[in-house]
Amino acid sequence: MAVTLAISVVLAYFLGSIPAGYLAGRIAGVDVRKAGSGNVGATNVTRVLGKKFGYPVFAVDFFKGVAAITAATLIANANRLSSISVDLCAASAALFAVIGHSYPVWLRFEGGKGVATMLGCLFGLDWIVAIVVCAVWYFIFQTTRYVSLASIVAALTLPLAVAAMLIWKQLPSPVLLYFSLFLALLVIFRHRSNLSRLIKGTEPRFDRK
Repeated sequence: MAVTLAISVVLAYFLGSIPAGYLAGRIAGVDVRKAGSGNVGATNVTRVLGKKFGYPVFAVDFFKGVAAITAATLIANANRLSSISVDLCAASAALFAVIGHSYPVWLRFEGGKGVATMLGCLFGLDWIVAIVVCAVWYFIFQTTRYVSLASIVAALTLPLAVAAMLIWKQLPSPVLLYFSLFLALLVIFRHRSNLSRLIKGTEPRFDRK
């Protein structure tokens, strides 16, 4: 179990750490760390380079999360672990994929906010929870045009949605609840500067154009 878990989290970290936003900027001849907000996530890439680069970056960041969960689940099942152990490996992989995206070793541990990768992990873990979180994100974004606020509220929704699934007995174990709390806290922590600007009223809205 310990070896399988270790392999899962290390693989998840390196999958999550693939710096799609930075690489897209280099292809376009721009260091996105020195443009816009300085973040290598899909939102800043879209602002700086447009949808042509921003949307593919979001897709790559999203599928990093899906790949991390899929790999962890396959490895755990191949080792014939119990269902709870499989859940533990998958949930741990989700956390480390987001950590890898947020703190990639390749960029001196300065990465993105982790939202796209978190959403990919959620679809790999439980599609119902993922749809709820995505719906909340979309509603807040369309209402306010603040990507950061939508991401923060969606992160807060995550453990609540998981708790509801547990109450309705739609999840086999509470493992996902504990890790959803860590995921939510990590995403909110990564948005602390955005939260400060939201409070001050200086956070930029996402242009509809």
